[in-house]
Amino acid sequence: MDQYRPGILANQALATAAHVLETRFAGAHFAFVAGSIMRGQGTVGSDIDMVVIYPRLERAWRESFMEEGFPVETFVHDPATLDVFLGRDVENGRPIMINMVAEGRIVGAQVKGAAALRAKASRLLKVGPAPLEGERAELLLYQVSDLADDLRGRRDREEVLAIAVTLYPKLIDLMLWGRGHWSGAGKWLPRRLRTVDAALADQLSAAMADAAAGDGTAMRALCERELAARGGAVFAGFRRISDVAGLGAPILA
Repeated sequence: MDQYRPGILANQALATAAHVLETRFAGAHFAFVAGSIMRGQGTVGSDIDMVVIYPRLERAWRESFMEEGFPVETFVHDPATLDVFLGRDVENGRPIMINMVAEGRIVGAQVKGAAALRAKASRLLKVGPAPLEGERAELLLYQVSDLADDLRGRRDREEVLAIAVTLYPKLIDLMLWGRGHWSGAGKWLPRRLRTVDAALADQLSAAMADAAAGDGTAMRALCERELAARGGAVFAGFRRISDVAGLGAPILA
């Protein structure tokens, strides 16, 4: 694999994906091949993401393996199970499966139906996530409030960094999803924030650098600003009912 020639690397990955579909998933009709390699951003070690579509399955599954030197992540579905996962992306504010279907390259001998699935994913991507509201919003506001409060006072550098790392994805969720934009996970969090608001991304990056040095002041200030835009910190009055039953609950025979 050649990390300095992205076009060649993408072609190699696409050929590998076609081989995987033919040999490992012989009953599947087609697959969407996605990931950083297919976007021309891959390097040695980047994986191939494949959404494999069968006409009918008893249950969806996920499977990882090595093929021709590539790490391969497969997400195996039929149209019904895929629809469930696309809906989860909308509800969770993270277009993980939606992006793979909307942007992936199609391989396979029986591609009838692939265009319809791609069109649906593209529509969902354009419409955006479900609104961040209700219990989900309240919980996120509470978590950001609680972690921001932990940054007050003097703490060891390691503690400040640990709090900031825990806070980072929740704060970006608030910054993005709270404004009606798609959020993300892992490396997609800073990418999405920078796409939406480069200045805000710079501020958060600087705040994280300060936190790594043991100073959580800027991180706390960012939190307080985001919380203020949504009515302020959430603590007093926060209440959630657990789904774990106590001794007073009826015991099923």
